[in-house]
Amino acid sequence: MQFNIPTLLTLFRVILIPFFVVVFYLPFAWAPMVSALIFCIAAITDWFDGFLARRWNQSTRFGAFLDPVADKVLVAIAMVLVTEHYHSWWVTLPAATMIAREIIISALREWMAELGKRQ
Repeated sequence: MQFNIPTLLTLFRVILIPFFVVVFYLPFAWAPMVSALIFCIAAITDWFDGFLARRWNQSTRFGAFLDPVADKVLVAIAMVLVTEHYHSWWVTLPAATMIAREIIISALREWMAELGKRQ
């Protein structure tokens, strides 16, 4: 497996996820701001790794797999944290809908890919 800068940025985004969660729960006044900053850094790496992969022609199969997984995990965890924080169905219902949509779309893609292999 070849690691290039875009793939390393994606791996960095995955590594940021536990830090995002831990900082979110720290009992300090600065914790929400730092947690939001970590999320923003992760979001910027999402844009930047795709930009670099296309610009430098460094797209890999592993990167193409890992990038959307990292995005979905980061966003799903962020939605769960916000839902847990606010305890309101106005927040829970949209978050649950978006997470369910991501799971359904991912399952449909896998199913369609499997059907394509059989033909």
